[in-house]
Order: sequence, then C-alpha cells, then structure tokens
Amino acid sequence: MNFILQRINIHVFKKPEVIAANIRLAADYLDQQHPDYLFPTVIKTSEGAEMVFDEEGYPWRLFPFIANTYTLDEVNNPEEAFSAAREFGLLTRNLVGIEVDSLKATIDRFHDLTLRWNQFESALQNAVEERIQIATEQIEAAQHYTWLVKKYETLIRSDELVLRVTHNDTKINNILFDSVSGKALCAIDLDTLMPGYFIYDLGDMIRTFVSPVNEEEKDTSKVIFRDNIYNALVSGYMESMGDVLSETEKSCPPFSGMMMTYIMALRMLADFLNGDVYYHTTYPRQNLVRATNQLALLKILDQHFNIEH
Repeated sequence: MNFILQRINIHVFKKPEVIAANIRLAADYLDQQHPDYLFPTVIKTSEGAEMVFDEEGYPWRLFPFIANTYTLDEVNNPEEAFSAAREFGLLTRNLVGIEVDSLKATIDRFHDLTLRWNQFESALQNAVEERIQIATEQIEAAQHYTWLVKKYETLIRSDELVLRVTHNDTKINNILFDSVSGKALCAIDLDTLMPGYFIYDLGDMIRTFVSPVNEEEKDTSKVIFRDNIYNALVSGYMESMGDVLSETEKSCPPFSGMMMTYIMALRMLADFLNGDVYYHTTYPRQNLVRATNQLALLKILDQHFNIEH
C-alpha cells in the first residue's frame, strides 16, 4: 500500500489543529449521511493522533494514496470543467445539514473582500514612493472596481447568501480524476474546508478555469474568456447545488467570478506594495505581474458580464 506524507505549512495555517478538527467533523458526518462518498482522510497514528509534530513544530500527516488517479494543472476542455465543478459542488451539497458553526476558520476571513480591500489601502498608504510609481496603472485599475466591495457588503448584510461548508480553494489541481473514466473522483487539499459562501468556490473556479493561462502569465493578450469553459463549469456546479441555492444565489455566478478575481488582484498588488513579503517570488516585480494578469482578467469579466452597479 502506498501513502502520501504531507507537512502542513504553519506560516499559512497557524491553527493546524483546526484543519484536523474540521476534516474529522466532515468525515464523520459524511460517513453517516453519505457513506459511499469518497472523502480522503488522514491515517491516525497508533496512539490515535491525526498529526505528528517534528522538532521544528511542523505538523505531519499521512494519507492513503488513491491509485489510478491523476490531477490537472489546467482546464483543457468543457468536460473537465463540468466534472470538476460538479465534484466541488457535490462536496458542499453532501455537507448540507452539518452544523456549520461546528467547523472553524482555518484562515480567518480568507475570502473577505472587505478585508482584502482594507489591506490594499493600508499597503498603499505605507508603500515606498518608488513602488507606487511603478504600479500607478495597476493601482488606478484596482481603485476602479471598489463597487465590487460595496456589492459584496450589501450581499452579506442582506442575508441573501447562506453560510455553508465550502472547499475555499477550488483550483483544478485540487480535484482527483479517475484514470479510466476521466471523470472527477473527489476533492482533495481540504485544509481550507470551513464555513463560507458558495460564491467563494464558484468564483475561484471561474477565476482559474475560464482563462487558458494562469496568473503567472506575463503576456496579458493571452488572458481571454472561454465561454464554453464558463458555461460548462457553471452547469456542473449547478447540477450538484442547484436544488439548494436560492434564486438570488443562482444569479450570483458573474459577480462571484469578478469578486474572487478582484480579491486576488488586491492581494497580489498589496504584496508588491508591501515589498513582496507574503507570496514567494523568483524574480523582481513578480507580484506586480500577477496583479496585472488578474486585473486584465477582471476587465474581461466586467466586459463580458456587464453587471449593473
């Protein structure tokens, strides 16, 4: 039997015990309510522990290796988009009924657009003049979309969005595909499994699926909107979640994609202004390249969806 040994990054996840508790609560619920659903869980030690800490304080855990599966780094066709989105949606759908408050945040306010906007403003106020001058165009572009912050806050205050258990990191490489059927088998990388809104999951899929290039692409002319991928992923997600979403929620996919793209643009731009202290970089201005990429995608989404504001 093969295994996967994994170390949790305590610089990102400062409360690893919360990760373990959330996965355990979800696994117990799914085992009772959906026993046939594949939900990867850790293998406990002989003493019953879910993690083992090394001398440097890093927690380690062991997962069973699931044979005859593969992951993708990019979405190549509508079938992959549909299947992955359906699987991410099924995870949340199967956890409908769990006591949401029993799960805690593994990263506080992870996808809170208000927080990310405030962090960007703080970074702008404290940045050195040289970085502000270099990023003038990107700063102005980011400030143009403050209406998304207001719309997000209005949605949250109105209680039109239901708090559910969501994956919160719905990139295509967090889905295992079956080697025989080519269909999505299960969601993996569950460290961010916690209470959230469905727009976080759907929005991040739109952000990372619809363009054929990722956020590292320097040539923004390659950042485009693939209608067939968008339609497939929304259809796949709605196949799993359509019967539990309200009519208001069903109208949110366009906003969700713009919101999550804006969040990432703000985070990357703020990190550049802060001196590149959070995201790992391998060359100068890499965070500015990332922010420029995401702002280009945001503009394309804005033109495509034409949301009233």
